Amino acid sequence: MPFLGRFGNRQQQVAGLGLGTELHLNQDTTDVYEPGDAGLHLGNLQEQSSARQKYVCGNPECSSSWSVPWRSRRRPVFESQWGCSGRCLQSIVRAAVRREHGGERRNASAPQPHRHRVPLGLVMLAQGWITNPQLQQALNQQRTAGTGRIGDWLVNACGLDTEQVTRGLSVQWGCPVFSTDGFDAQAMALVLPEPAVQEFGMVPLRAVGNMLYLGCEDRPSPSVAFAAERMSGLKTETGLVESKAFQAAREALAAANNIPCEVAAAADLDALTARVSALLEDRQPLASRLVRMHQYFWLRLWLESGTRGTAGDLPGTHEDMQDYLFTLGGQA
Repeated sequence: MPFLGRFGNRQQQVAGLGLGTELHLNQDTTDVYEPGDAGLHLGNLQEQSSARQKYVCGNPECSSSWSVPWRSRRRPVFESQWGCSGRCLQSIVRAAVRREHGGERRNASAPQPHRHRVPLGLVMLAQGWITNPQLQQALNQQRTAGTGRIGDWLVNACGLDTEQVTRGLSVQWGCPVFSTDGFDAQAMALVLPEPAVQEFGMVPLRAVGNMLYLGCEDRPSPSVAFAAERMSGLKTETGLVESKAFQAAREALAAANNIPCEVAAAADLDALTARVSALLEDRQPLASRLVRMHQYFWLRLWLESGTRGTAGDLPGTHEDMQDYLFTLGGQA
């Protein structure tokens, strides 16, 4: 039996290495690789044309002229790339792991201007929503208790409405106030891993057109918003949600059919690379992606073509999907 040859030139092979590459799910038994120029994209799947390229190895350092004859040329696919061998796939994963880790280190090491935020109490005082005696009463009770947010003390001690506190937070953080109208818990449960929703306090509210709206109770998380944007292929906008509505939405998400998620720790970058590569080889996804979200490396696997949704790269079902959240060192 002849070996399966490698097709395409080196320029075609490295086209899938950048973030400007579309990610496609193959819906038939034909093995194809289609480079794109619109970023990570899974949602708008088109019927594949008859004139298509065979997969070529996405490892730019691959020197092999032949692929392993028994290796599937449809999967696993990682960030629109396919490896002709386990070694090449691991090289592709290693580059992604270093990209995510390196980006965090550069952001952390670069000098960041200190952002002075006006305290919430002073914001609400300046807006005329509270009086100075009310603010002092809330501050004294907070100081005596040694815990609690000033917004909660303004509600409990001064009888303020939680909606007033939310308005004050929106002024403090410079972001809008969102309602939960049109919130579909089952659809939004597929946006972020459920453990991340609970830990970081960011609730997906709705996806409209090419926009994804995320809500928070007291402060936005740019890291979560950026991770959701990269994973979903949708532009994200973050806003405040009134406390009771936020808690109700978060509880509804926890009760929905979430994408299965495993949380694990890897000793170092090499161990993380090996773990991700092994998962790709074992689960054989048709598409997968790795992004950084705070301390987590978030890996999402699209295991079958039926997982596609209608908005960006958001899945349409929790079935045949899998999420992993990895931390480096220590315990998960």
